[in-house]
Amino acid sequence: MSTSPTSATDLRRALLDADPRLSRFNPLPRILAHDDFQTGTHGWTELIGNFDGNGNLRTVDDHMRDFRPPQLSSCTFFDTGTHGALSGTYALKLATRPIAGHTAVGIRRLTMAGKGLVQLETYFTYKSEATLGQDPANNSFGGVEWDGNLHPSEAQFGALTVATDICGDGGTRYHTVARYRNTTLDNALDRRWVYPAVPEPTPREHVQGKASLAYLADFTAPDPDDWKPFSDPMELCYNEVPTKVNWHYLRWLIDTDARKNVELQINDRVIDMRDVPVPIYEEKYESLETLLNFYFSVRTHSNVRNFLFLDSVLISVDW
Repeated sequence: MSTSPTSATDLRRALLDADPRLSRFNPLPRILAHDDFQTGTHGWTELIGNFDGNGNLRTVDDHMRDFRPPQLSSCTFFDTGTHGALSGTYALKLATRPIAGHTAVGIRRLTMAGKGLVQLETYFTYKSEATLGQDPANNSFGGVEWDGNLHPSEAQFGALTVATDICGDGGTRYHTVARYRNTTLDNALDRRWVYPAVPEPTPREHVQGKASLAYLADFTAPDPDDWKPFSDPMELCYNEVPTKVNWHYLRWLIDTDARKNVELQINDRVIDMRDVPVPIYEEKYESLETLLNFYFSVRTHSNVRNFLFLDSVLISVDW
């Protein structure tokens, strides 16, 4: 027997549950953006560095010139054909070049109409590119050998990152960052969530001579020692080969009033992030007041293309 909603909260949940595009999410009271990639890229675009007042693209920092733009993908593979997204045909795809250290980034640029809790939710999957024709005698990588279950391509996937770029209160700027480090730089399986202990280098710091990153440098935190774990190893569902897709639920909650992380949920596991530090820039930044940017990135640690697929993204707030 059905029951009628007994409160505004129940009514709101009932309305969300009635929409299959939204019922898979658990948003905060106000939905700021719902990006269903069946209808386009919804403002998710390539991250590119700043250029000078003459429009000279050669002044873009070396490490940011080749991030590659996000694209719509039907998740098509050589063996099974078109896989499709969690629902519908298209997902948003970030793809690196087949060069160890290369990064692809998709960024969504917003501003804040208030302060408080901000939540990002998505369904994602990650893969390294399927490579064919390899010597069977070398059917291993990063210490992972094909045994009918584990596949060496899993060790060919580097890392995926979800992060923000936030500024307010007269130019106070910071990033909240959560990275799933699937492998170390030498391709050993790590499978931990990590955060950067330093602020991300900026183009202004480059102009000031405080930072200069080479092509393929890790733009979020170039020194590997500046990445610190905040979780135990967490095995995700790679599902044995690079052409099987299983979608993972991610929910990330931050507090823009306190400038802190709150928690990260991956499928059925919730990680308390309240004690994860958020480095703040010492200097103030102009022209960024109320900045609220979100980005996803994928980074390969091998000479194999890495992919991050996003089925859809929902951003909600309690303002």
